[in-house]
Amino acid sequence: MRHVDEWLARHGEELIGWRRDLHAHPELSRQEFRTTDFVLAELTAAGLSPQRLPLGTGVVCDLGPAGPVIALRADMDALPIAERTGLPFASTVDGVSHSCGHDAHTSILIAVAKILASAGDLPVGVRLVFQPAEEVMPGGARDAVEAGVTQGVSRFFALHCDPKLEVGKVGLRQGAITSAADHVDLLLHSPGGHTSRPHLTADLIHAMGTVITGLPAVLSRRIDPRTGTVMVWGAAHAGNAANAIPQEGRLKGTVRTGDHATWALLEPLVREVIGGLLAPLAVPYELNYHRGVPPVVNDVEATAMLHRSVAAISDDAVADTPQSGGGEDFSWYLEHVPGAMGRLGVWNGAGSPVDLHQPNFDLDERALAIGVRTLAGLVLGAPAA
Repeated sequence: MRHVDEWLARHGEELIGWRRDLHAHPELSRQEFRTTDFVLAELTAAGLSPQRLPLGTGVVCDLGPAGPVIALRADMDALPIAERTGLPFASTVDGVSHSCGHDAHTSILIAVAKILASAGDLPVGVRLVFQPAEEVMPGGARDAVEAGVTQGVSRFFALHCDPKLEVGKVGLRQGAITSAADHVDLLLHSPGGHTSRPHLTADLIHAMGTVITGLPAVLSRRIDPRTGTVMVWGAAHAGNAANAIPQEGRLKGTVRTGDHATWALLEPLVREVIGGLLAPLAVPYELNYHRGVPPVVNDVEATAMLHRSVAAISDDAVADTPQSGGGEDFSWYLEHVPGAMGRLGVWNGAGSPVDLHQPNFDLDERALAIGVRTLAGLVLGAPAA
């Protein structure tokens, strides 16, 4: 790992500069044109031959010998959240910010690309995937898979910032590390009417309340609680007047599970339960069930490879991490290729950690070097093909 350390000693400030530049110029999902151009320019300057992904944003780049290929992925997109960090390099785009750390992920992988390009003969082939649109379901990873990025790959790896984990550590977990996440969009209808005569119409608000409480309750009795399945509503809209039954109402929520087999059963079960709850109430409805992403399930050997790479950084760099209820489209790659995701500690240890997707989220930039050492170590520490 001497080459990695020497590169970081010479280019550490440059690495931080990339992250700050990307942070100041965030781009929403499938709009990452500047970010894509930035990555293409840096990889080309390193003597590599990167290619733009077919839909116009995102980059794929191969290097190293033929044979087994290790793929490394970084996501690139930002969120529609106004930044409130007050940083001198804060977002210059109104209402858009890198409040999930994808600017760090992209910068880390650019550094890894330059390190590997200057390392001489590599023990294995490498595919670098700079992926757009992670923040929208079902995710840009599916587009990347359709573009062929998993072909010829033996293992797929990624890191994601974790603000609950102190900088210097990488959280690892064998098996499911994230959850499947689906969206439920339920539109209900009624002729409407006066609240003094609910028996002459369909009581839409009562029907909404029945579904709001009934669906999560029934799912909790129909699904093994050990799967970590949870249904939560995020939006409920109907009516304006206290004495009028409205004609239309809408519920939106998410269904999440940590179990891959359960994920396959969720849509038909949700449809069955909603139908059963609303049938006695004579309220017509339209259910749009949007399947999101499966859980990220870390492969045993891939997790062991991550463990070896992180352990080589320091004796106490490896940390355990719990399974998250959040969704992550890195899971689409693992539907085709074994792999693993680790959680990169970015908390500076002072005060209370600020969670991802918050307007005041920031990260300790010392984590960038830890991420570089981890991903570069996966390649340079791999057995020769």
